[in-house]
Amino acid sequence: MTSGRDAVEVGAITTMTGQETMSRNPTSRNPTAPSGSDWTFPAVYSLGFLTLISAFNYLDRSLLGLALPQIKAEMHLSDTVMGLVSGLAFVLFYSIMSVPIAWAADRWSRRNIIAAGFFFWSLMTLLTGWVANIWQLTIARFLMGAGEACAIAPSNSMTADLFRVERRALAYSIFAIASSISSILFFPIAGWIGQNYGWRHMFIVAGIPGIILALLFLLTVREPRRGASEASTGPSLARSGQNADRMPFWQSLRFLLGSRAYLALLAGATLMGLNVFASSVWTPTFLTRVHNLSLGEIAATIGPIRGICGVSGVLLGGILVDRLGRRAPHWRMTIPAVACILVGPAEAVFALSAVHSVWLGAFAVSGFLLFIHQGPVFAGVMAVADVRIRAVATSILLFCSAMFGQAVGPLFVGVMNDMLEPSLGPLAIRYSMLIVAATAALGGLSFLLAGRFIVADANRATTSGAAA
Repeated sequence: MTSGRDAVEVGAITTMTGQETMSRNPTSRNPTAPSGSDWTFPAVYSLGFLTLISAFNYLDRSLLGLALPQIKAEMHLSDTVMGLVSGLAFVLFYSIMSVPIAWAADRWSRRNIIAAGFFFWSLMTLLTGWVANIWQLTIARFLMGAGEACAIAPSNSMTADLFRVERRALAYSIFAIASSISSILFFPIAGWIGQNYGWRHMFIVAGIPGIILALLFLLTVREPRRGASEASTGPSLARSGQNADRMPFWQSLRFLLGSRAYLALLAGATLMGLNVFASSVWTPTFLTRVHNLSLGEIAATIGPIRGICGVSGVLLGGILVDRLGRRAPHWRMTIPAVACILVGPAEAVFALSAVHSVWLGAFAVSGFLLFIHQGPVFAGVMAVADVRIRAVATSILLFCSAMFGQAVGPLFVGVMNDMLEPSLGPLAIRYSMLIVAATAALGGLSFLLAGRFIVADANRATTSGAAA
């Protein structure tokens, strides 16, 4: 590369080191973007559609938690069995399929993979409305997990090619409001349907729009060129963008295992996955048993509270990371780490308090803080991963988060419920839910550790890409 191009590349690398030198070469950005802006209509439309798909992802996987009391009563199941079905049945295929799908997404059209997965898991959601027994429900959850494995890793890889490094934390924070959109808009509708027409109709109504939107996504969203948002226009990234230069899977794995920041991010995401998934599955049951709320009350009140607080927290966190991170790079990990640590005491107060205003306030605080980490963590993964293996890097993180978080979290809470119920009765779930408080605090400490190594590992990733 020429010395001029080297200067441009250094400007991109130093995003993680606090030096915000901007590339002036328009070809270094999204090819659809004019010079000076990432937020063009094609980029915003693509990000918005990916966020909408992710919102349906959260809705479809969390519907079982909302419907759990009705299904438990209809099929006469224990909490342990429901924990297995809600967690392990879904996550088994989700985890198994996520890595090979990400490997494919690093080679072929990510848009097509997302559209196919969205269509398939929406179809499985629809068919869940007709299951007759626990075995059919388990199969439906297996297959839904396989479809949902097509969403997050390819979406994060696409987003990285739509926005430059210094704007990705905010872009990923916007993407992270998907769960809040689901809570604010979709959850109350699903709860009303479940309250008035039964749990089966919730799944049917949730599945139909996803099938239609999957086709619309395929027709209206364009696949971005790989490496398009990188500041370097040298031959190495040009080849990478054209898929001419690919890294074998085992070499990708060795590269990621050599990154201390990535391993710390992996640990933190796994612990937060346990928190988020266990909470989403068991919170409706907790509110029913401990505070005697109906399904409709839970969906219409608790869902929007968590959603509104979640949107506020994610966007404010994304803006703070975006601005403070330009002054000192440690804020990119310090802010999400502190947020996760504070989730711990908020979740503990929510579980243990019997005063309505106190536990509801703690729930709102937890909702505000809970997803602040997602945008910065995904941006951190994109920074420390070679441009050729971004989807694989994301999928491994999601695999661990899902396998140990979504499988172990709901199951562990369910087992604890059954163990404590003989002595504590319905209130046993109050103490089982303390698990989610502990894992949030530990996740925050892991993100603090990642912040110590992320600058050096980001430079290592850029050097690797340039040497390819």
